[in-house]
Amino acid sequence: MGFALSAYPLGVARGYVTRTQAAQRALTTLRFFAGLPQGPGRTGVAGHKGFFYHFLDMKTGLRFDRCELSTVDTALLLMGALHAQSFFDRAEADEAAIRALVDELYGRVDWAWAQVRPPSISHGWTPENGFIPSDWKGYNEAMMVYLLALGSPTRPVAPEAWDAWTSTYGGSWGESYGRTLLRFPPLFGHQFTHCWVDFRGIRDAYMRDKGLDYFENSRRATYVQQAYAKANPLGWQGYSDEVWGVSASDGPADISLQYTTTEGKAEKRRFISYAGRGMGLYDDGTLAPYAAGSSIAFAPEIVIPALMAIKQRRTGVAGHAQERASGARPEARRLHGRLAGLNRSCAAAACSPSPAPPPSQAARATPARPRCVSGPWAARARSRPNSSQASSASIPACTSRSSSCRGQPRTRSC
Repeated sequence: MGFALSAYPLGVARGYVTRTQAAQRALTTLRFFAGLPQGPGRTGVAGHKGFFYHFLDMKTGLRFDRCELSTVDTALLLMGALHAQSFFDRAEADEAAIRALVDELYGRVDWAWAQVRPPSISHGWTPENGFIPSDWKGYNEAMMVYLLALGSPTRPVAPEAWDAWTSTYGGSWGESYGRTLLRFPPLFGHQFTHCWVDFRGIRDAYMRDKGLDYFENSRRATYVQQAYAKANPLGWQGYSDEVWGVSASDGPADISLQYTTTEGKAEKRRFISYAGRGMGLYDDGTLAPYAAGSSIAFAPEIVIPALMAIKQRRTGVAGHAQERASGARPEARRLHGRLAGLNRSCAAAACSPSPAPPPSQAARATPARPRCVSGPWAARARSRPNSSQASSASIPACTSRSSSCRGQPRTRSC
């Protein structure tokens, strides 16, 4: 739902919906989440301590089955909510209500409660078994979790939480296909937080020591994915420097079948339905078009040709709404009909012009801050000093797009 809340402002910018229509949809969504019951019970609730369960029943909004209270999925919701809050900045009643509801949702999350092994933040919790015995460590999509926890207006965690997280990067840093970077096999881990935060020029202590920022790291990760598909170490049919992108997605099925590799070798291979796919990690020959598409901000020079190639070679992936899917085996003529809104929404956010800045509330007391802030909370963001860096008054205000960019596709320079 976080990506959906970001999609509404993007829809306004593209002319798909009116501002009034988008505001009504955002308001309905936020009212729904704000009104859902919370508590420690096993059933009849949607969350606890401000966090939400990973899966909610589509009709009731209550916890589905025995899924976990998820810190990262709550973060995804909040990032989109903060985006909507910054976009809907007018005095109209609906837009004022949106801003108030976002303050409520963000403010009631008890991040410190999730630090069961402080200062790290846990993956989640269940009423049946308590906290999951793992914390967010190593480089992955959890950057947004720590940013939001550090910037909480009501229950922030101490800056040491970020230091604790980056201290676990050791095993992630290294070389892959000729490039040195923080590695994470599924490409989405290099993309999700960047949908809302522009990390160009923002470096924490770890990245300063390495001589790059997180934006550059994601650019390198994109090129590594292309190089992996070109090298094609597992011999999957259809992989190339034009058709690439291994990331978490649906797949063909949970089954083992005979397969003929690019070298003509026949062997039995295991295929998977859903998996957190990555380079050399659960790579069953399934490529996710959203994986390449969501990196368009980092490397448009290789992403755009990839999307064009996917469209031309497999029209079902990008050409027919009923056949779009998050993953498709590139040698197969048929595509999987199950849609993955999370994945497709990430690509939409990456490819669309952003009418609103990243959520600055998540950066008020963090080592990494968005490049610009505006909206009803901008003054608050600038008035509160950053506990570990310079004053947040140093965060620049957003400016309009350059006249030379008008009519051009939105990129990081436009």
